[in-house]
Parts: sequence; structure tokens; C-alpha cells
Amino acid sequence: MTTEKIELSILRNLLFNEQFYRKVVPFVKPEYFEDHHERIIYEEVWNFASNYDTVPTSEVLIINLQDRKDITEESYSLAVQTLKSFEDIAIEHNWLLDTTEKWCKDRAIYLALLESIKIADGGEQEVSKDAIPSILQEALAISFDEHVGHDYVDNVQERYDYYQMKEYKTPFDIEKFNIVTKGGLSNKTLNIALAGTGVGKSLFMCHMAAAALQQGKNVLYITMEMSEEKIAERIDANLLNVNIKDIGQIPEQIFTQRVQEIGRKTQGRLIIKEYPTASAHSGHFKALLSELSLKKYFKPDIIFVDYLNICASSRYKGHIVNSYTYVKAIAEELRGLAVENDLPVVSATQTTRSGFGNTDVDITDTSESFGLPATADFMFALISTEELEQSGRIMVKQLKNRYNDLTYYRRFTVGIDRPKMKLYNVEDSDADNILDTEDEDTFETFEEESSKQNRLNKFSQFVI
Repeated sequence: MTTEKIELSILRNLLFNEQFYRKVVPFVKPEYFEDHHERIIYEEVWNFASNYDTVPTSEVLIINLQDRKDITEESYSLAVQTLKSFEDIAIEHNWLLDTTEKWCKDRAIYLALLESIKIADGGEQEVSKDAIPSILQEALAISFDEHVGHDYVDNVQERYDYYQMKEYKTPFDIEKFNIVTKGGLSNKTLNIALAGTGVGKSLFMCHMAAAALQQGKNVLYITMEMSEEKIAERIDANLLNVNIKDIGQIPEQIFTQRVQEIGRKTQGRLIIKEYPTASAHSGHFKALLSELSLKKYFKPDIIFVDYLNICASSRYKGHIVNSYTYVKAIAEELRGLAVENDLPVVSATQTTRSGFGNTDVDITDTSESFGLPATADFMFALISTEELEQSGRIMVKQLKNRYNDLTYYRRFTVGIDRPKMKLYNVEDSDADNILDTEDEDTFETFEEESSKQNRLNKFSQFVI
């Protein structure tokens, strides 16, 4: 007795096994079938499923094949012969599902390798060679996922358990940021600071990196704007509480002792990696993470990318697409990096020319691509004016917030010490209430909000 090919077993069970049919049709693609007559049979099954949502019969498929003008007489004859040979033969369901899933993955990997070779040889002008890793990863990720959606009524217990679950977060050391984010940055998120040149994007990220290190987190800081040493100098000024211009004047022994003392007080590690401007993308970052894991046994808890607009895209070459598509692609790839590695990614972007110097920066002042705020989970503007600089403060304006209600504390101020590259908490005062007249009645004081959160703690599990 001749053993049936897996392709024929799949096609036969698509006609006689409705449970199998409904499980695999969403995942099997026509290009997986190597023999042309088998491929056109599956194309007809796919088309029938799309139009009628039921299992087709051999007779229906043969009739549909007669109307096709894009197949040869030989392919038609082989397809009809194959369909007429199918019989309803019992087969173990779970084994068939597992075998079909493995076949799909093997075929997807094979086709991805062929596509990658074509791209590497220059056969695909519109696709960059940097897209090859993501093409292979997509093929490796083929899976017959059992989850088909959340049933609002049937899954009530799972949903309630989710509400009671304490979400792992990376907290800020700035109280007001913790309030507006319900305790800090969630994993699998992209968080963006928007500011003009010289306002404090890198200062903000360096301060956050230093704060995360002090909390015992593993921090990866990727820079494409300044050198590794310049970023380390800013973090030194922050952690050592020293004016940045005096860092080079500290005696070597004292400097070494103070850095070692910081190392003893935290379980975290900080790695700074520099890439040339506009040359690195998420594919490089994934390779870096793999290399750090192998060589340094280092897995970050949070990643800072300084900054998003001078990254490259792994999917597009800059001269092929417009800036909206290109920057949006970079944002999507960085968010994908956050999701894949289960951590928050923090980056920054520039304001437009009209937003530069604007005392009320809006989300529309995002430079190059409005696709960036569409992708980000948390986005805020850093605003500096002469009045704020004189009082040692910087204003934060929320632009987008998936953590909390955006209308709470749309604007607030934090203290800033530029020589020491630090941000710090400040007491509530009139300087914190630089709001539009229409907003003044909307916002409660921070003490009132903190009190409200305390009252709600018996219902929600996040920690402020």
C-alpha cells in the first residue's frame, strides 16, 4: 500500500472533516503546495471558504475548475483526477493537526529562504536586505493558535482575574509621571518624549536610565546622536550629583570609588551602545540583545533609543518611501521590539519647525510623521520657557496616554537641574498650574488625585 503524501491528506480532509477544515484553512496558504494541480485545488477550497463559509464537495470544486482560464489542460486533468480519488478515510485528528502545522512551518521556512536569497542577490529592488531576519522570523512563528478571541460572557472569570493582576511596571522616580501612568511604564510599550532641539530629550532619557539603574533594573541605552562616552558622562553627572563640567576634574581614585559604590548599591547593570546615525534598525537591536545575552549574560528590563527619527527601518530604504511611512515603520518596529522582548522602550522625537519655541506644543507638532503618535502608547511634550528656566522647571504636557485618562494632569511641571542632568519632584505651586483657562476647573490637585487613588486601591491592584 502506497503512503499518502501529507499534501493529499490535507486536501482530502479539507473535504471530509469539517473540524479540521475550520482549524487549518486560516493558516494554510496556496503557495505551500509545491505541485501545481494541488495548489489550484487548495485555491478553490480557499475561495469557496471565503464566499460560503462551509466545506466544499469534490463535485463543486470540479465545476469551479472548469471555469478557470489560467490553468493548463494537464493541470486541470490532474486536479480532477485527484479530487475523484478522494475518499472519506478516518484519521487521528490531533496527529493530523500537528503534522499539518509542522508541514506549514517547514514550507514557510523554505519559501522564506528562497525569498531571502532573491533579496540578497538584488532580485527585489523595493525590499532591503535588512528585512531578511524579519522574513525568516515570520516563517518561524507559524502556529495554529488556539486563541480565537475573548468571549465577553464566557471569559468573565479570566477577565476579572486580569483586572486583579498586578501589572509589572518600571516606575519613574518622578511622582507626577507615576500618577499619570498608574505606577510607571508597562512592558510591551513604546513611550515617546517630544521636544525641540536643546530642550532636554537626551537629559530626560539619561535621567530615566540612571533612575532605573538605581532601582536595580538592567538598562540598555542605544545612542545614535552622541557617543557612548558622552551619554556615560551625563549619567555620571546625574548619579554622582556633580556638575557635568566638573566630571573631568574629579581625582581618579575618588571617581572610581564613587562609581563602585553605585555598583554595590544596585543589582542592575547599564550598557550603552553607540551606532552611526541613521544606520541601525530593530534588526541590529535584536542582534545586540542576542549578543549581550550570550557574551555578558545581560537581559535588559528597559531600552532607551536616542532617538527614533535617526534610526533606520528594517523594512524600507529611506529613498523608496516618504517620511510618514518611514518614521511610522520605525515606530512600529521599535514597538514590536518591546512586545517581543516583554519590556518598555523609551525614545524621543523632534518637534516641527512651527513647534520649535512654541509654549504650547501639540501632538500635531510631531516632526516628519503623524504615524509616530498613532503607534506610541505614551507620548508627552517637554516644554521650556524663560520663566520656567528661571524657576528651574520644565513643563510636561501629555499628548497621548494609553495608561490613564489623558485629561488628568494634561500639563504639569517637574524640577530640572541641567548642570547635573537631573529631574526632580517639586512641590505643587502656581508654577504647576500653567494651564489654559478652560482647563483650570478640570484638573484636581495632585494631593486630591493621590487621595483618590488610595481610595480606589481596594478595587484596582496597581501601585502608585
